[in-house]
Amino acid sequence: MLLLQSTPTLQDLPTPPQGKTGWPWTEASKPLPAKMPDGNQWPRISIVTPSYNQGEFIEKTIRSILLQGYPNLEYIVIDGGSSDRTVEIIRKYEPWIDYWVSEKDQGQSDAINKGFSRASGQILAWLNSDDYYLPQALKTVGSYQWQEQVGALVGIGNSVDKKGEILNQIESPELNFTAFLDWMSYSNFLQPSCFFTRKVWQECGPLDLELDYCMDLKLWLDISQKYTFAQIDRSLSHALVHQGSKTIGQGAYSRAEIILLVAKYGGEEIAKKELFKLMDALTHYQSLRNRIQQMPLVKYLLLPIYRRIKSHTSLI
Repeated sequence: MLLLQSTPTLQDLPTPPQGKTGWPWTEASKPLPAKMPDGNQWPRISIVTPSYNQGEFIEKTIRSILLQGYPNLEYIVIDGGSSDRTVEIIRKYEPWIDYWVSEKDQGQSDAINKGFSRASGQILAWLNSDDYYLPQALKTVGSYQWQEQVGALVGIGNSVDKKGEILNQIESPELNFTAFLDWMSYSNFLQPSCFFTRKVWQECGPLDLELDYCMDLKLWLDISQKYTFAQIDRSLSHALVHQGSKTIGQGAYSRAEIILLVAKYGGEEIAKKELFKLMDALTHYQSLRNRIQQMPLVKYLLLPIYRRIKSHTSLI
C-alpha cells in the first residue's frame, strides 16, 4: 500500500459544516517534523475506522485523525454499506485516506479485521465512527518508548455527550488479566484510548466475529495473558454516548455477552455475580428480558449456569 505523503492541514481539508468550530473543525494539531528528535522515523501508526450509518458523526472522527499532524499515519475506513450520508462524507476526505471501501460485511468485528489485514503500521488501533481522538494523541503514542514486554498502551478516555461535555473520565486502576475478567466492575479503560503493536495483533487477533459487543474485551484478555499493558497519564480520546451506540441502546445484550465471555475465560464466580445482577435488572423490564432470553448465548450458557446456581440454595 502506498502511504499518503502529505500531512493535511486545516487549509487542505474541506471546509467544516456551518456552525462547527473548535477541534477538529477549526483547530488542528501542529504538524510534527518528518523525524523524531533523535533523528529516527516516527513509527508508522495504522488507524482503522469501522463504519455503518454513522453519517451524523463520522466527519468529526475522520478529521480528528487527519488533523493529528502525524507524519507517518496510515488511515483505513471500512464501511459496511451505509445508506445514509456516510459514503458522501468519506468521499470528501478520500485524498487523505489510504484505503476505504463501502460494502456489506459481517459487522463491526469483520470490518476491523478487514482493515487490519491491509494495515502496515508498527502500531495499530481502531477508532469507531462516532468517537474521536484529542489533539496530539498520535504524537503521544508515537513518542512512547515501547519495551519488548509491552503489548498495548492505554491512555485516559472520556465519555462525552453530543455537545462534547465530559460525562465520565476513565483512568485505568489495573490493567491485567484478573482485572479484565471483572470488566463490569472496573470499567478498566475506553477502547479508543488503546493502541497495540502489530506483533500483538498477529499473535492475538483477529477479532471474534461471533461477538457483537465485547470483541475488544476478548482481545484484551488474550493480549494480557502474553503481554503487559502500559499506561500513560494523558487523555487520548472521547467516546460519544448516544442512544444509537450499541453499549447504550443495547446495554443488556452487551452485559449478557460479557458474562458469557468471562465464564469462558474461567471467571465463573464473576459471571455468576453479574448474571444475578442482570436477571434482577431485567425483572423490571419484562419485554426486554423476554428478548434477552431468546438469545442463543442465554439459552446455551447463561440460563444453564443460572439454573445450576439456583439449585444450590446456599449460594443465593
